[in-house]
Amino acid sequence: MSTDQPPPGERPEDDPFLKKPQEPTPPSGGSPYGGPPPPGGTPPGGPPPPPGGGGYPPPPPPYGGGDPYGGGGTGGYGMPDPLAGMPPLADFGKRLAARIVDALIVTVPLFLIQLPFNTDRYTVETNEGDDVTQIITRSYNGSGLIWTLIGIIAYVGYDWFFTKKNGQPIGKKLMGLRVAMLNDGSVPSSSASLSRAAVLWIPTLLCCFCLWPIALIISMLVDKPYKQGLHDKVAKTVVVTAT
Repeated sequence: MSTDQPPPGERPEDDPFLKKPQEPTPPSGGSPYGGPPPPGGTPPGGPPPPPGGGGYPPPPPPYGGGDPYGGGGTGGYGMPDPLAGMPPLADFGKRLAARIVDALIVTVPLFLIQLPFNTDRYTVETNEGDDVTQIITRSYNGSGLIWTLIGIIAYVGYDWFFTKKNGQPIGKKLMGLRVAMLNDGSVPSSSASLSRAAVLWIPTLLCCFCLWPIALIISMLVDKPYKQGLHDKVAKTVVVTAT
């Protein structure tokens, strides 16, 4: 879902969030060293290696060395690190504070709107069994289902709109953070933003009010090296500091 490429014009080339290039691109023709070979019969393929080098490149640094994200400077199997040229990853404490702010921005108005209706979202029925067992049934009543759907639209819509707009829901903007695509650092596309918001909120609102946020927090804390929650994994995004 989140791998769809945006249509032309959705992400301009001057997107300020695009990752910065790390080194100049070599010229398309001629010598890769910027000039013609010196006279004297330099063999094809460039000058000889310095004495003692054995003609082989130096060994890579040990795991975790030279890369602030713990990836050894590469994305694995010799591939470039996707975070090269991007700002540092966001601090977990700031991410949590930003999420609390965003949740309150949506929760407080919804609560105030619902309050005059005095609506119970669930119907709870208790069937007495023997002295040991007791069966408790909880189900949505009609008005509760309506308010649940309204909540899904509000929470998912809020996150989707601001993430696709500039990568910064209000909480993240206050904390100096932003959401970025892992592959190039750009603002997430509409489809990536929607999938991220859906995974973030729908399980919480439907059935796992306490467990799902805990699962998201644990996934962010244990993921290496990109600190992606489950919602980031689905959308292929990361949260970085805003620059």
